[in-house]
Amino acid sequence: MQLFYFSIMKNSLQKGDKKLLNAWAFYDWANSVYSLVIASAVFPLFYGALFTIKGTETQELLGREWESSSIIFGTTALAFVVVVFISPLLSGVADFLGNKKFFLKFFCYLGALSTIGLSLFSLEVIYLGLLFYFLALIGFWGSLVFYNSYLPDIAQPQDHDAISAKGYMLGYVGSVILLLLCLGLILGYKFFGFENEVTAMRISFALTGLWWIGFSQYTYKHLPNGEKHGNKLPSGIIKAGFNELKGIWKAMKSQPRLKSYLIAFFVYSMGVQTVMLAAAYFGEQELDWGSVDKTLGLIISILLIQLIAVLGAWLTSRLSTRIGNIKALIFLNLIWIAICAYAYFVYTPVQFFITAGFVGLVMGGIQSLSRSTYSKFLPETEDTTSYFSFYDVSEKIGIVIGMVMFLTMQEVTKSMRYSIIFLIIFFGFGVLLLMRVPKNREGK
Repeated sequence: MQLFYFSIMKNSLQKGDKKLLNAWAFYDWANSVYSLVIASAVFPLFYGALFTIKGTETQELLGREWESSSIIFGTTALAFVVVVFISPLLSGVADFLGNKKFFLKFFCYLGALSTIGLSLFSLEVIYLGLLFYFLALIGFWGSLVFYNSYLPDIAQPQDHDAISAKGYMLGYVGSVILLLLCLGLILGYKFFGFENEVTAMRISFALTGLWWIGFSQYTYKHLPNGEKHGNKLPSGIIKAGFNELKGIWKAMKSQPRLKSYLIAFFVYSMGVQTVMLAAAYFGEQELDWGSVDKTLGLIISILLIQLIAVLGAWLTSRLSTRIGNIKALIFLNLIWIAICAYAYFVYTPVQFFITAGFVGLVMGGIQSLSRSTYSKFLPETEDTTSYFSFYDVSEKIGIVIGMVMFLTMQEVTKSMRYSIIFLIIFFGFGVLLLMRVPKNREGK
């Protein structure tokens, strides 16, 4: 028994340990392939190709005809609604049982296996395909609730910016490596004996799921489970998850800096996440590619975003140490406004590549800095999962609102271009709200 206890203590890494920090950051390497291959690059091309092959831009669903992009945006918004509801339920359970690593694993495997299932996606069985897409999205974002909540548990406050940026940089590098492999399969489909590019894309979905599962094992090996408060769930624990969020919102009355920052984050993240989710669909539908191969052009643009995002995350981390987190976030939001204003007039591949470069420069930076800023502003507490659940729920509600507005504008105008106006508004209000964030915890 003593030997067993000694073994556990020996394998338990202390807060701030470099191996523990690296293991946490490495989950970005594992799961970011979903956000690149599925959310941003290959799946949008695959989805568009299915409609091109069929010779239509609409699909009958639930008794009416829908624009192809409206179907996928609507499914995306619905999945985020589910994440919003299950996050507070599960965060309360995870905090009580001290097993948030179990939930991290569960959502990882749900997302990865559903990603593999996307290889079966077709318009003939579109309900099954949309189900896999729906579950993969829930798995990815559900796992992030528990992954993000580990940051204040495993890192000292002064290390939050750097380790958060390191996670994003690892994610960008790892996802680019897999995307290059997928690009090789797609462009060289004849060499590999595939029937066409679409078949090669299906194989890339399976590779994405396997990558996600395989590389996440290193993270699971070193992350702690959490502090256990009991073996049996008390009655009302499910409702307690929502009560915890309500309690955290009330507690923020005494934390004006945290509350003001979260409101600003809620607004500008609508724009950030909508751009990430809709960029490839915009490029696929709104551009005149002419003699340029659309598949190759879009994947190159996404690769450009990812590679420059590595530099962007690093530069933003350095910038925040010089001028502070809030001023750095204001600067990034101003750049986002300029990017969206320019994107409204983008019609050619060259213009799209220029836009992609600037998106990459600010995308990685604003994501990593937003997460680490929230972590810095948290009060001294062991209830980090609930606080980050609140953060993630706020982000998801913002995404749902952003996607619904984007979808509505597209259905009315039959073009995604006019939806960019909403993105400019989001970032503009984000700047104004960030300027109102107090400089200290006391709200001064």
